[in-house]
Amino acid sequence: MALTNQHASLTHLTADGDAHMVDVGAKDITSRRAHARARLTMKEETSTRLKAGDTPKGDVLAAARIAGIQASKRTSELIPLCHLVSLTHVEVAITLEPGLAVIDATAEARDRTGVEMEAMVAASTAALTLYDMLKAIDRGMTFDVALIEKAGGKSGTWNRDGRGAP
Repeated sequence: MALTNQHASLTHLTADGDAHMVDVGAKDITSRRAHARARLTMKEETSTRLKAGDTPKGDVLAAARIAGIQASKRTSELIPLCHLVSLTHVEVAITLEPGLAVIDATAEARDRTGVEMEAMVAASTAALTLYDMLKAIDRGMTFDVALIEKAGGKSGTWNRDGRGAP
């Protein structure tokens, strides 16, 4: 099935519409950085207990940070057609507010392709870990995740507030 003009710019599809991994071999190795954020909404009582360390499963925040870092390193195994990226740094930070855990994940590499997926997988996995470890006290938690900023590569810098490349 040939692609229509509206789909012609989708780089993970061949001219026939088949999925394939993009060839990045000719791209320059450059510094890449991405920042993603997940926001886990919970009952205020849950965030109070989390902040106090009064949860049934120990140091929940440390477990979530480690889970996010580990997951970022396995992104290419989880996301079809995603390249294996040689990460140089991953950081997961969790800030607690009443009724909310804000998870900021940053991934960095010197490579031929970006690290947006690694940052988003880190933030998502940290949020899922928090959910898993807190579900005994709050099954109604929900979360969203978004790319906040990316830098490096051919397209340069982009961020959610509209500055930089698309």
